Amino acid sequence: MKGDRVSNPMTGAAKTRPEADRAAAGRPVRTSGAHPDAAAYTRELLELFYPIHYKVGMTLEDAMRLGGLTRKQVAILWIIRTEGSGGRAIERKRIERLLAGWFEVSGSAISKSLRAMARPPRNLLQIEESPQSGREKLVTLTATGGRFLASMLRRGQRFVSEVVNGFDRTEVVRGIAFLRRVTTAVDDLGRKRPAQRDRRTPTR
Repeated sequence: MKGDRVSNPMTGAAKTRPEADRAAAGRPVRTSGAHPDAAAYTRELLELFYPIHYKVGMTLEDAMRLGGLTRKQVAILWIIRTEGSGGRAIERKRIERLLAGWFEVSGSAISKSLRAMARPPRNLLQIEESPQSGREKLVTLTATGGRFLASMLRRGQRFVSEVVNGFDRTEVVRGIAFLRRVTTAVDDLGRKRPAQRDRRTPTR
């Protein structure tokens, strides 16, 4: 009903129903200031970090690790799917750069993981010289790799379906909106922090 008021637990500010709907959908809503209880909510979110990162995230990775792939190899396939050209091909250096944001891993360890995925019996990847640079390698999913990735995604989706099975549709939709906003906020922080470090670094 137009004009209905609902309370925002993070700020204590009242919002109209349309504003609450915008918040649930992940669209920005202006607030009038931080509520004294906001620190309690951020502490509670912090307490969820390790359960989400290790219990949820790693259990999902385990569900997707068909054929005994390592977590890094699962992440490499995910990077190819989400960052690669057509979801199938990507430069090796780019894999290294993106993977370094998730794992403490050396370039030689990445090369070893890629070679293991390219060799029989897996044959998931093809590694060849990049047409753009003789000094760069291009990593491409093979037909077998494409089928493997599709199967991996189906297993991941089944796991997520089991997790949210007891949730109603509104909870799932709002959870997706919240996680999308968190992901965007973390990406924004990642872009700002190098600039902040650069400003603090004295010139010589």
